[in-house]
Amino acid sequence: MNGQGQNLRELLLQTDEEFHQLADQHHQLEARLHELTSRPYLSEPEQLEEINLKKQKLRLKDRMEDILRRHREGAAQPSSAHS
Repeated sequence: MNGQGQNLRELLLQTDEEFHQLADQHHQLEARLHELTSRPYLSEPEQLEEINLKKQKLRLKDRMEDILRRHREGAAQPSSAHS
């Protein structure tokens, strides 16, 4: 991620409640996924949990990217005060 994208992400973490909650959830899923993947063997229920965690993480990341894109596009739009 470039510096400008990172700056926007940091700004949204501080100012956008939905983005902040999504990032928190993503972090929690990442921590649980790390717990599972550090084990030498996963039971069948744990394997299913791992798959579901990855899918949930992707959905959260997609939503966060949508928010980032919306803010980038909004910042790039010239204001039309004289319409």
